[in-house]
Formats: sequence, structure tokens, C-alpha cells
Amino acid sequence: MTRKRHDDIDGAETRGAAESGNANRARKRGGKSAAPAPDFVYGELPSREVVLRFIADHPQKASKRELYKAFGIKGDDRIALKNMLRDLEDEGMVEKNRKSLVRPGALPPVTVLDITVRGKDGELIARPAEWLDEMGVAPAVAIRQSSNAGRSGRDKAPVAGLGDRVLAKIFPASDRGGPAYTARVIKVLDKRKNAGMGVFKTTPGGGGRVLPIERRGEELVVDPDYTGDAQDGDLVEIETLRIGRYGLARAKVLSVIGSVASEKAISMIAIHAHGIPYIFPDKVMAEAEAAKPASMSKREDWRKLPLITIDPADAKDHDDAVYAENDPSPDNPGGVIVTVAIADVSWYVRPNSALDREALKRGNSVYFPDRVVPMLPERISNDLCSLRESEDRPALAVRMTFSHNGRKAGHTFHRIIMKSAAKLSYQQAQAAIDGAPDEKTGPLLDPILKPLWHAYRIMCMGRDRRQPLELDLPERKILLKSDGTVDRVFVPPRLDAHRLIEEMMIQANVAAAETLEKTRQPLLYRVHDTPSMAKQEVLREFLGTLEMSLARGNLRSSHFNQILDKARGTPVETMVSEMVLRSQSQAIYSPENLGHFGLNLMKYAHFTSPIRRYSDLIVHRGLVKALNLGEGGLTMEEEEVLDDIAAEISTFERRAMKAERDTVDRLIAHHLAGRIGESFDGRVSGVTKSGLFISLPQFGADGFVPVSTLGMDYFIYDEAHQALTGEKTGLGYRLGDNVEVRLAEAIPLAGSLRFEMLSEGRRMPTGARSFHKSTKKSGGKPVKRPGTRPPRGRR
Repeated sequence: MTRKRHDDIDGAETRGAAESGNANRARKRGGKSAAPAPDFVYGELPSREVVLRFIADHPQKASKRELYKAFGIKGDDRIALKNMLRDLEDEGMVEKNRKSLVRPGALPPVTVLDITVRGKDGELIARPAEWLDEMGVAPAVAIRQSSNAGRSGRDKAPVAGLGDRVLAKIFPASDRGGPAYTARVIKVLDKRKNAGMGVFKTTPGGGGRVLPIERRGEELVVDPDYTGDAQDGDLVEIETLRIGRYGLARAKVLSVIGSVASEKAISMIAIHAHGIPYIFPDKVMAEAEAAKPASMSKREDWRKLPLITIDPADAKDHDDAVYAENDPSPDNPGGVIVTVAIADVSWYVRPNSALDREALKRGNSVYFPDRVVPMLPERISNDLCSLRESEDRPALAVRMTFSHNGRKAGHTFHRIIMKSAAKLSYQQAQAAIDGAPDEKTGPLLDPILKPLWHAYRIMCMGRDRRQPLELDLPERKILLKSDGTVDRVFVPPRLDAHRLIEEMMIQANVAAAETLEKTRQPLLYRVHDTPSMAKQEVLREFLGTLEMSLARGNLRSSHFNQILDKARGTPVETMVSEMVLRSQSQAIYSPENLGHFGLNLMKYAHFTSPIRRYSDLIVHRGLVKALNLGEGGLTMEEEEVLDDIAAEISTFERRAMKAERDTVDRLIAHHLAGRIGESFDGRVSGVTKSGLFISLPQFGADGFVPVSTLGMDYFIYDEAHQALTGEKTGLGYRLGDNVEVRLAEAIPLAGSLRFEMLSEGRRMPTGARSFHKSTKKSGGKPVKRPGTRPPRGRR
């Protein structure tokens, strides 16, 4: 099973992006309006401090409407309050999270938590499972156990315990002396009990120690009788046996995963650290094995239509097929008909079945360089639902009609049986179009491939008018050796074949959202909100240092494209692209339609990858129900909890992205561990008051240069210029600078690289050198570090 990203370009990944809440849901379920702080006069404009406290205490109900209601604001005071909120956003004091306002750094309304300790009164205390070090200490969260926890019946509440990973609803704590938040458990994701993972190290006389793979882990002792087959340096799964009053805890080796030096072990570290389910329960496997091929009931027979799949060369599952032809209608001269067929997973994975519950628990497939943790068993994903060449397969298909200038004239959905006419790779299809067909693509060139490319060129006219965000982000791929270690890192070429499939999938997703909305069928949208006012201001101030400007008011993706076009081909191109990317919001799933900013689309849903994304399965079920296409439609029970499903799968998506990124970081750190002391060409990819993040484009790796090692000067952090500048010399480093660094330390288990700077700093712009100017206008902060001897090579 190989990952395909052709319709995954819809969300810019932003560190620390928070999941949005749903203020209307509480009202629908009988919730009361939030009460403001007591130190205000009802009906009068509150102070900034009172408004900020209200937003902090009610992050899910802090919409403008709720603020008006809570403070009794009417008439002209509403305009004054609206202006106050705009000022607070501009100052970075609050951020817009969908329709509500939140304080920066606040936990999202639905969060994955790890329950780690008990408080002084015996209550369970948890912390966020995903928390970036640069955000400071992760906030403590007190778990509220429901009075009906553990009871049987439909409304039973889940029981959580020490060591569990849970999905929880977050509430600000009323007790200011305790944890900052309380939480109600929605679902227990992983009951870890006494299980764990670590690196086994033998000790003289037998037995050994287990070293933790996580920063906060503790070392454990393994007695000689409990080492199993573990050898020195093995990554092992363990069970904690007992924790004594004195000394280290004891553990038993349950299984040996492999040498920690292997890539397989590194991906297992990420799987364990992020709590990703990777073993299918017996009941799920039995249900998958018992599945039978789909029947022709309520299906159209499209087996003679020569749909083809175009995928990566190593793909094992094929969930989409395409076909294009000229529109024969005299009412649409020069128009085309594009057909996209998607594997009908909804036929096999029915609501509330064992397969369905496990798929929701996973949320999506997770892709590592050496393995895939699939959402569905291979019997479903690689066999019954894979659109294999020359084999009958069930599918949901959409026929889309476009005019000669790329405007969509209409579309229809069909539940079909199809037979793929050919399985092609991107490279095969592209080579045929470029004039080098092979034995397989030669006969397909005129009847199938050329009409597809003709349709794509027409669709591009519509795309050009739409002007989606044009961030060209190269995707690096790691090629492994036979022993599982890194061979090389490279950027695969971006072909028109990729873009063709991508655009056809996007249009199919749009059609699905339009149909479901037209039929008033509840669905999960893929939404991408406008960048927050705070992030806009940071970007606007940064661009000002380059004598570039960003429009104010109602921004569209085209405004960002103008900035990218202006920077293209200049020395600041990479720097500007990085900052535009950071300004973007995180794309999430939601039953409420907020539109898709990045793609510049008003209606968008994920429809084209139900084998690997639960969101798409929900959309398929919605279409089956709305269009009366037979069995496997969305149930009323699912419709009632779409809010919770959206929150869960959005969280699981971020979990997968973090696990994939961590694995690459560990893998590259392991690859470079033997090259300590060597110098590399890098680029400044991030600037903080603590130091510089350095990216090595050759390896796709990131490391850190602490500010204390930059040289014998005091360094000033200027947020507007994204720079660290020496107070005395005026020399420094800025985001996007090309630099030479020496690898000082590599910690494979942590995926950590530390560099020493070899390049001399360059002279910074006047604004970046002036402490008073930068602190006053751009939030610059002096970073005073003891002067240290410059690294060798800079003397």
C-alpha cells in the first residue's frame, strides 16, 4: 500500500494549529450562555481585561454574538466592542478559531490527552499528547469522571485510568489554584496499562536495563529470568511488573521488535509514542476475511467503459480511476466529460461493524518509509476495494461536464460495477504523452490518454481563474537500503500526470460536497479557514521589511499568490514562501462549511480516498443515502455525532503527520550519526530567541544551533525581520539564509541534530540591528547570552 497525495494539498501544515470547536452544538443540546466575569456593568462596554478573561474562560462560546449576549451590548457599543476585538487580534492577544475567539496557546476544545499521574486528592491528571517544546510546559488537565462511568447502556461514559490515552472535551478550570483545565473523556483511545517500549542494554552478571525512548521516560531494571530473547541494543516491548518504594522499577521483556539500528525499529518507536493502533483485532480480521464481492443490486454496469488507474509505480491499492471524452451534446461545443470512479468501501465497511469501529479508531492510514499502518485490513484495501486491472470492482462514480473554457456545467453520481482497462504509473502515462509510449501505453495513447490530457488542459482554465494558493512545496522521499537504513533522500519530479489526477480528484471532491449540500444531507466538509488576524499581522510586518505589502480586509488566496509571484526568482523567494506557509491555518474536518481558503473553493469534501481516510467513507455513505443508491448509507446515529467524528479524525490526522515526521527525523539522525564533525550546506528554516533551526535540503533534515554558540556577542531576536542580530557587530542570521554548519551532535532515538555555525553572520537591515526600534515596532527581544568562543572555522 503506497501513499497518494494527489488530493491532499488542501491544508497547509502549521505548528501548533488548534482544532476548532462548535459553539452552536451546546445551544442545540440545551446548553446555557456563558456567564462573564463579575467585575462589569451589564449593558455597558466591558474593559479589555474583562473581555480577555471571558475569552480565556469560555473558549468555545467566545463568538461576537455570545459576547454581545453575555455583556448585554447593544447599539453603538457593539461597534466599539467589535473594534476592541479587532485590536486584540492585531496585537496577538486573541486568535480567531472558526467562529469563536481564543487566547493564543489555549488547548483546542477536543484534545488527545495522556493520563500520567494522580493529583494530591487522587484525581487523574493528564497532559496534551502533542505539545511542542517551544510552547513551554504543557498545561495540566484534571480528568472529570462522570457519575455514570462504567454503567451499561447507550449513554454509558468511558472509564479512564492511569496510563491511558484519551480523547477528551476540554473546559477551563474554575479553580485558579489547580490545573488550568478540566476534561470530560469522550473515548479511551489506548489502554496502555503496564505496556511500554524501550532499548534493552545488557548488564554484567545477567539481566539488563531498558532505556526509555521518550524524553520523560524512566529507566527500568530487567531481571535475568525476564530478558527473553533480547540482545544488547534491541528495541523491545515490555511490561512493568512492579514499582517499589526504593530503586528502579522492574520490567519484563514481552517481545523483541529488532535492533534499534534498523529503520523498522524507528517507525515502531513513532507508532508506540503516538499511540497509533497497528494490530487488527481478531474480530476485525474475521469480518474482513468473510467479506464477499459486491452484487449488482442497484448498480449500473460500466465494465465496458475504459477507466484506467494512474498511481505511483509501487502502489498496491488503487482507489481511483479516470476517463475523459468529448461531450457529444450540441449545447456544449468543445466541452468534455470527465469521469472519476472511486472504490466503493461503503459496501464492505458498514456503520458500527467491527471494521467500521476499528477504521474510526485509526482515522486514516499512516505512511512510513518502510511500512504502512493501514486504516483497513489488506483483504479490503488491497483486494476487494482495489480497482485492479481487468477485475470487476464496485465503485461510486461521478460524471462531470465542463465547457470549452473549463467551467463545470453539471455532474451526476452513479453506483457502478467497473473493470479497470489498465494500471499505469505516473511515469508511464507521462512518457507516453511525451512521445515515448511502451507496449502497454501505445494502444491506449489515442483512445484514452490523449483525451485525458485534453480534458486536463480545459480544466486548468477553470483552475487558473480560481487561483488556489500556489505554494510549491517539494515532497522528499527516502529511499532505503535492503537492511532498512537510509540510502538517499531525493525529490521526485513533479509531472503533469500528477497534476492531472490531482485536479480531477479536487473536482470530484467539489461535486460530492455540492450534491450532499443540495440534498440537505449532513456531511463532513474539508475546511481550511482564513489565516488568523495575528498571523496576518506577523506576515505583514515581515513583508514590510522586504518592501512588500499584504492587502488588508477580506483576503483571498490570490493575494498570497501575488506575494509569491513577486518573490519568485529573487534571493528572498524561499524566505517568503516559508512565512506564507506559516501564516496559513490548519485544514480540518467539520460538519459546518467554512469553505476552503487554500483551494479557493466554497464547497469541498474528501470523497476520493475512502480506503485510507475515514472522512471519505462518511461522504460515500452520505451519497448512498441521499441518492438512494442501496445499502451502506449514513445512519441517523452517525449524523448525530458528526461533530465528534470530525474532531476525532482531525486529531488522528495530526497524530499521523507527527508520527511520520518524527520517524523521518529519527531516521535521518541515525543516518548522520556517524558523520559528527562534518560540515554541511544548510538553510535557516526557523528563528527563535533560543537559536536557529537549520534545514539540510540534501537530507530533508532539521537541526538546531543554540544562540549561546553563535559567537562573542549579545543577540537580539527581531520577530518582524525573523532575524537574530549581534547587538555590537550588527551581524546576524535571517530566515532563508544559506549557511554552512558543522554537525556537533546526533541523537537518533530523539531524532535530534545539533549544529555549530560556520558561516559568518551578514549585516542585518537597520531595523533588525536597532534594539529600541525592533522592540517597539516588531516585538524584538534582546537575547543576552554569555559571550562564547566562536566555533573552529570562524576564528
